[in-house]
Order: sequence, then C-alpha cells, then structure tokens
Amino acid sequence: MNPSRRLIYALAALLGLAQPLGISSSLDADLPGTNVAWWGLLLCLGLLSAFDALSLHRLPSPSLRRNLTGNLALGRWHEVQLQVRHSLTQPLRLEIFDHAPTGMELQNLPLSLILLPGQHCDLSYRVRPERRGHFHFSQCEIRLYSPFGLWRERRLLRLESQTRVYPDFTRLHGAPLMAVDSWLSRLGVRQQPRRGLGLDFHQLREFREGDTLRQIDWKATARKRMPIAREYQDDRDQQILLMLDCGRRMRSQDGTLSHFDHALNASLLLGYVALRQGDALGLYTFATEQRRFFAPAKGQLQLNALLNGVYDLINTRQPADFALAASNVLALQKRRALVIILSNLRDEDDEDLLGAVRRLSRRHRVLVVSLREQVLDGLRQQPVSSFQDALAYCGTLDYLNARSGLHERLLAHGVPVLDARPHELGPALISRYLAWKKGGVL
Repeated sequence: MNPSRRLIYALAALLGLAQPLGISSSLDADLPGTNVAWWGLLLCLGLLSAFDALSLHRLPSPSLRRNLTGNLALGRWHEVQLQVRHSLTQPLRLEIFDHAPTGMELQNLPLSLILLPGQHCDLSYRVRPERRGHFHFSQCEIRLYSPFGLWRERRLLRLESQTRVYPDFTRLHGAPLMAVDSWLSRLGVRQQPRRGLGLDFHQLREFREGDTLRQIDWKATARKRMPIAREYQDDRDQQILLMLDCGRRMRSQDGTLSHFDHALNASLLLGYVALRQGDALGLYTFATEQRRFFAPAKGQLQLNALLNGVYDLINTRQPADFALAASNVLALQKRRALVIILSNLRDEDDEDLLGAVRRLSRRHRVLVVSLREQVLDGLRQQPVSSFQDALAYCGTLDYLNARSGLHERLLAHGVPVLDARPHELGPALISRYLAWKKGGVL
C-alpha cells in the first residue's frame, strides 16, 4: 500500500503551513491557538488516513475475466477483452494493467475507470506478438484507491489464458477459393502461359480461338471433318518437399521479421497454392533440435497439420549441415519429389552444398532458394563519399560476387537457383512453381 498524490499534497500543505508558524513563533509574534489548530489538523489527517487505509485493506478485489482468442498472427494487432465485475455498494476507482508474456507488444494500457455500485464494465487493449510460439498469460495487475483517495494498493490477480501465435499466413487460412487468383495477383504472382508440353491428356474438343496448331489432333480432325484440338490438364499428383534451414544463417533481420520467418511464411504460401493445385506437400527442418518431418500429403488437413507443426519453430545458432540433411531426406522421402532447399547461402557452402545437392538430384528434382539481405542492395547503391563508404561498398561487392559465384557453380551442375530478397520470396517461389508445373517440368 502506497500513499496517493492526494495524501502527499495534504502533508505538503501542512508542512508549508508549519514554516510561517515556526518563523512567527521564533519572533514571538505567533497568534494564540495557531499551533493548537495546526496540530489538530495533523491529527485529523492522521486519523482520516488511518481509517482510509483500513477501508482499502478490507476492500475486496473486483472480479476480472480475460477474453483472448486462441490463435494470433505474428506481427499483427489483436484486441484483448477484459470484463470487470463490481458488486459493492460504493463507487470503486481502479487501474488495470495486464501482464502479457515476453514477446508481446502492448497498447492502450494501463486502463483507468470508476465503477459505480453494481456496475459491470467491458474494456479492451491491443496486443501484437513479436515472435511465434505458445504463450501463457498468468496474472493481471490492478491498482485500487481508497474511498477518500489517500491510499492506493497494488494487487496481482490470478488470470490464466493461453494462445498460439502463428505465422501471418493465418489471415489467409480459410479464404474463399474464388479469391485465391486475385490474391495471387495482388502478391505479384504471374502464372506463365501453358506451353502445351508435358501435360496430361484430358479430352478432345472443337478447336477454339487461342489454341495452337500443336494441339490439333489430325486423325480426329479427319474423321470429324472439322478442327479438333486436344485439351490437357496439369498433372495433379506431384510431391513437394520443403527443406527449411533453421540455423544461424537465417537469423538475419529484414524489417520486423527474420529471414527464417520470411522463409517460413513463403513455405506456407507455396503450400497453400500447391495444395490448391492438387499436389502433395511435405516439410523437413534441419540445423535445429526441433527436427520435424511431415511426409507429403494432400488436402486441407495437411495445411492444418503444417500450421500446427511449425508455429513454434525457433531459429537456432547451429550451422547448416547440408550433407546430413540430404541423407535424412533420402532416407525419409522415397518417391520422386520436388525438393526445395530454403537457406541463406554463403560462399563457404560450396563443397558441402554441391555434394548434398548432387545426391538429392539423383532421385529428386531440386531447387535451391537463397535469401539475399536487403541491406546489401542499399549499400551497393549508396554513393561513396568517404573512406568508410568505400570499404562498405567494396566489402558488399566482394560478398555479392562470392554469392554469385556459388550460384553459377550450382547452375553449372544443372541445379536451378532462386535468389530473392526476403519480402519478395513468396511471390517469386510461387511463380517458379507454377511456371514449372504449367511447363511440365515437375
């Protein structure tokens, strides 16, 4: 229990009054009864403050209830509801501050209110998760004021709540199927035109405007005596396995998210589109103690399983062992699949990465995705006006040239590479996937 400003101001006023009384007493010019009046005021204040403190100590705490959704999206603001119930017969003044776990940014706290007798009140504040995982709210702090406002008391109320923080992809979860194409357009994804090669035959139909001569079935045209074209459909039985690097190279930060979170978001976006296309999607994590493997499967249940299986993945400081990861994938994934390695490549990855990719390529189609720090592009375009700027510029070029050299060596061995900045990774990865699927490369 602490004194409030009102009590401090009252004591300050009495002390301020004591100073001229002391001066007048030392000059033998004090008025009769002034000292008695001052001591009387001090005694009244003491008795009143004691009664007020006792009343506050006996005052029961109001009942609180927190309404928190069980699923939150990373980096987005969410509203948390607090319900306050007051059953006393006198007004109650209080402040509320909810104790959120580490990793949550709060807004609109503390909350101040005055509850009338028997009044119930619904309050709200905003919370924004800064990392994924499982979060536990355990208590809420209230500050009560005494009836005369001379004292205030801090109390901790047990208030249990739990929630999960998923990647920001959850805002698309359950979106209408008809909205997917427009959503892809907003992302910048452009589906490549069908080339007419490597696709499954679907049916024969009349020749239409826009069809190519290569689609004409000449035997059927001769029988029907009219142009007949072959209609193809995409192969809807492909398997995709994402190899996600959870190690130290993915700890680089671009904006509010790390490279790891950008790669995780892009993986889930690709999975959303691939499952819509009828393909099977799986995931394997490496460079982490949280090693997880989801065998490729189809349908909405697989997307739910992936979301619930990766929401609490954390970025580690372990180095990426591509050779070990390749061995594990070859042991786990027997059927031919499109294996997508998501990492942040360095020039020191040369031999290790090349050996792992070669082994994977004997059985699977491999795509290496390398995230590029956005700050490097800014340093390369920044004008050089000092010696430090020159050092930064030359170091950036040397680093980028080393990365480009590694990418060229991968391409020379027939391994495609997708080099993208983190915020562009999702659209670029989906565009590459759709282009390969339309062209029959998968």
